[in-house]
Amino acid sequence: MEAYQNLATVYDQFMQHAPYDEWVSFTKKMVDYYNVSGKRMIDLGCGTGEITLRLSDSGFDVTGVDVSETMLAEANQKAVQQKKHVFWVQQDIRNLQGFEDIDVCVSYCDVMNYVTEKKGIETVCQNVYRSLQKDGLFIFDVHHLPYVTEQLVDQRFSDVMDDLAYIWECEAGAKEGEMHHFITFFVRKQNGQYERYDEYHYQQTFAIDLYASTLKKAGFTKIEFYADFNTENHEIDQDKQRIFVLAQK
Repeated sequence: MEAYQNLATVYDQFMQHAPYDEWVSFTKKMVDYYNVSGKRMIDLGCGTGEITLRLSDSGFDVTGVDVSETMLAEANQKAVQQKKHVFWVQQDIRNLQGFEDIDVCVSYCDVMNYVTEKKGIETVCQNVYRSLQKDGLFIFDVHHLPYVTEQLVDQRFSDVMDDLAYIWECEAGAKEGEMHHFITFFVRKQNGQYERYDEYHYQQTFAIDLYASTLKKAGFTKIEFYADFNTENHEIDQDKQRIFVLAQK
């Protein structure tokens, strides 16, 4: 079963406190800083479209790309309800094709951590590079490696909401930065009973040097790192959680 097959319908409840507006604000600041004038954008791993639709509201001509049909269905339903025109494409980001002369490509909320092999990272970077126009910008985020090893793996997280409860266990893999997520969640039905679902998610994060060298190999010339939505400096301290990677063609 694909990841997010059952989770898609309740994903927004899980993520109700996610800082979506901060992703959008960060994007706009970086687009201005790197002097990208065009508005053609693709959102890789767009999920239920929360960031995609916000970027559309900010004036970008966005296409949302995701491998999950169920997540895209949720995203499209929102777009229809909000009377917004966003094009949705079902693709694995490792097989990105059909795009050219794109101004900005973003991939947020640790989507790139689902690309678990170094070869896969290379393929994504090469495909994005090919899809961008000259001076086009690629922005993505990943879990910081120390955050994974010190605060995520071998931990259990849980929450109880009005119509939803979950238990999330994150187990360490054999490799540094490897994560096995086991999510059990219970959804309250109209009859008041709860239905149980189980999903498994596999992620991998790498040291930032790996991302830098892979982007350089793909052809990107300007590569910089930021942390935790901070646009003012490039300090990557051990206590940071989310690393933002920016690469310009």
